[in-house]
Amino acid sequence: MNLKSTFTLNNGIKIPVIGLGVFKNPSGASTQQAILSALKNGYRHIDTAKIYANEQDVGAAIKQSGIPRDEIFITTKLWNADQGYDSTLRALDESLNKLRMDYVDLYLMHWPVENLRLDSWRAMEKLLNDGKTLAIGISNFMKRHVEQLLDKVKILPTVNQIELSPFNYLFRQDTIDFCLQNDIKIEAYSPLTKGRKLDDPKLIKIAQKYNKSTAQILIRWVLEHDFIVIPKSVNEHRIIENADVFDFSISKNDMGLLDGLNENLITGWDPTNAA
Repeated sequence: MNLKSTFTLNNGIKIPVIGLGVFKNPSGASTQQAILSALKNGYRHIDTAKIYANEQDVGAAIKQSGIPRDEIFITTKLWNADQGYDSTLRALDESLNKLRMDYVDLYLMHWPVENLRLDSWRAMEKLLNDGKTLAIGISNFMKRHVEQLLDKVKILPTVNQIELSPFNYLFRQDTIDFCLQNDIKIEAYSPLTKGRKLDDPKLIKIAQKYNKSTAQILIRWVLEHDFIVIPKSVNEHRIIENADVFDFSISKNDMGLLDGLNENLITGWDPTNAA
């Protein structure tokens, strides 16, 4: 496995195992520079969303990079205010216009909005059939949300993107297990806990054993579970460091210790009680 390694989704599309997340990156030059730094250093997977308000910067950076569009995997997401059948169709057109692209590789429903998610998903199936996205998936769906969706859809989600780290892993186990049983790939966002746990003594002890940073251990932990991971940074040194995780493996014993760090830490949106 290396930075160019991919997982194959349930519709045959290949997704790079590591991507650059741009959540809360400000619109403008800093976001573009972060993406250019990532692409220069081997990344080929960028994860954005309408609500991040930086799709335009993603498109500009990719064009500036000179790398062919079909060599870069682009994810964007349907925001809550755009859910519903017709508005979902319009939303992706708006995102494509900002990205200056004819298609995205993966379109995710950002949140399980009550009473709208089924109509939104049907629209996403149409967008897939129309070639405006190569894959469709979900984000922040817990087990019951996934179950409700699967009961009524024609096309399975390819991915469920959820906040995931050792510090909430066991509390997400039922969702993870159900998705994997249904061939839905898990994608981890905020794997670095937004920095909150990088100084955890138990994590530091494991990192020292492998001569790696705690951030690298958290990213490698995701990969050891065969999940996709999208760490974010605007710092080139950290962007490079976050991808330097392919020259070691974490032992089964240490994976058990990491899994046991669980304390139901949620650093962003918590969909647990979403209707």
